[in-house]
Amino acid sequence: MHRNLKTIASALVLGMGMAAGLQAHELRIHHDQCGFDTDYDVRVTAAGVAFDRAGGEPASVFMHDGALRVDGRDVAVSDADAARLRDYESQVRALLPEVAGIAREGVDIGFSAMSSVVATFAENPEERSRLVGKMSLRHRQALARIDQGIGSGVWKRHAMDDVVEDGIGDTVSELVGTVTASAVKAALSGDESKVQALEARADSLDKSIDREVDARADALEKRADALCPRLARLDQLQRQFQFRLGDGSPLQLLHHESAPPEKASKEVASR
Repeated sequence: MHRNLKTIASALVLGMGMAAGLQAHELRIHHDQCGFDTDYDVRVTAAGVAFDRAGGEPASVFMHDGALRVDGRDVAVSDADAARLRDYESQVRALLPEVAGIAREGVDIGFSAMSSVVATFAENPEERSRLVGKMSLRHRQALARIDQGIGSGVWKRHAMDDVVEDGIGDTVSELVGTVTASAVKAALSGDESKVQALEARADSLDKSIDREVDARADALEKRADALCPRLARLDQLQRQFQFRLGDGSPLQLLHHESAPPEKASKEVASR
C-alpha cells in the first residue's frame, strides 16, 4: 500500500512538474552547456523590439531596423552593427512564437497528466464531473494567459510562474486531497478488496502516465533544446557588437547562467 501511494504521489508531482517546468522553457534553456537567461521583459511589436527592466542599467533598450535607442537616447552604430541589430531583432521575433508554442504544449501535458489522475481516482461521478469542469476552466485560463502574453509578443520574466501557481498549484492541491481521501478511506475500511483495487488503479495510472505523458514530455524537451543554438546565436551577436554604452560597457541583453550579468559584461568588454 505504501509503495503504491508513493506511485500516486509521483504521478501528481509529474502533472505539476510538467507545467512548472515551463519556467525553464521560456528564455531559460538548460541543456548541458546551454543555459541562458535575461533580466529584461521583452515586447515585440511592428514598431520594433523593446527590452525593459525595473533594476539595473540600461533600464530600457529599443531596436528596430538597425537603429538602437538606450534609455531614451539614440546610439550611433556602424553599418556592421546595424546589420547585427537587424539580425538580432529578426531572431527575437522568430523565437518568441516558438517559446509560446512550447509553453502551450507544456500546459497541455500538465493538465493531461492531472486528467489521468482524476479519471483514475475520482470514483463519485459528480465529483469527477466537478473536477473535470474545474480543470478544463483552469486549462483554458492558463492557455489564454499564454496567448495574451508571450503569444502576443510580450514576454515577462515571472509571468509563467504565475500561470503555474494559479492554474496548476490549486488544481494539484485539490487532486492530492481527492487521492488522499480515497487512500485513507480504503485503508480504514479494513476491506482488502478495496485496498487492492486502489493499488490496481495506482499501477494503471503509472502505466497511463508512461504511455500518454512521457512521450510528449520527451518531445517537448527536444523542442526546447532546439532553442539552445538560437539563443547561442543571440549571445554571439551581442558579443560582436562594436558600439559601447555611455559608461563604456557592451550591451548585454542575454547572459549565460554560469556567470552573472555584471561579470559577463566585464568579460566581453575585456576582449
